[in-house]
Amino acid sequence: MEILGIAGSIRVQSFNRRLLAAARHELPDGVRLAQWDGLASVPPFDEDAEDGPVPAAVAELREAIASATGVLIATPEYNGSVPGQLKNALDWASRPRGASVLAGKPVAVVGASPSPHGAATAQGDLRRVLARAGASVVGEPVAVGQAFRRFDEHDRLLDHELRAALAGVLVELASRVVV
Repeated sequence: MEILGIAGSIRVQSFNRRLLAAARHELPDGVRLAQWDGLASVPPFDEDAEDGPVPAAVAELREAIASATGVLIATPEYNGSVPGQLKNALDWASRPRGASVLAGKPVAVVGASPSPHGAATAQGDLRRVLARAGASVVGEPVAVGQAFRRFDEHDRLLDHELRAALAGVLVELASRVVV
């Protein structure tokens, strides 16, 4: 079973990339996490472009989501919401209307930020966007606040409660997967 991990930040050293790395430590047996790193290459969503050839990065994103048994998105919070590049990619993934790769796909949302709130508002917004796009949003949000002090040198979460919450989300995501 393969879960696709998407970090909502395009920064190489982002806390949310580290959160996906932390998730690898908490995966249930038989589950693998593959990370998709093409977010920076996805062009702005444009309905006029839907009629032409699909941009390569969009095709890669759609294929990665379609072939995964579930998706784990780790989002930061920019100006109190979902980062624009992540929202843009999900807009592309939600199309074409009626044939979205997100339709019925089990998706879990987690987030990390330097603020004490751990991207909680962005996670709520992202869960709403995903549900509107037809995804099956599972699990409770996992908010890793003050992320600069939450990871060890191997990108494992230091806080046992956060680690258990992340593991719980991964178990629930894996249990919702239809194979």
